[in-house]
Amino acid sequence: QVQLVESGGGLVQAGGSLRLSCAASGSILSIGAMGWYRQAPGNQRELVASIASGGSSNYGDSVTGRFTISRDNAKNTVYLQMNSLKAEDTAVYYCNADITSGTILSRRKSYYWGQGTQVTVSS
Repeated sequence: QVQLVESGGGLVQAGGSLRLSCAASGSILSIGAMGWYRQAPGNQRELVASIASGGSSNYGDSVTGRFTISRDNAKNTVYLQMNSLKAEDTAVYYCNADITSGTILSRRKSYYWGQGTQVTVSS
């Protein structure tokens, strides 16, 4: 069984910073792309940032220059450093990962989601 567990959300004032973490655990053979998405009330879930296994990354237009995604492959963990936070960044942030799990003889490749962590930015 594969799990993604996020941490690091909370309440911060506009202009402040937060760092989100997402750790994958279970019978993991390999992890491909990892990413962060967010969903504000009444809005669709949107991509915030993603990072490939080799380290190349891309960002949503609204966070470019303020947020940085990184990963530690040895720890199966992805991070999101959020700086210069704005009220419009308020949302539930979800971690996503492309994971191959199981055993060498019985593999399963699927996208997994974390449970979400609330980020609230007060103006």
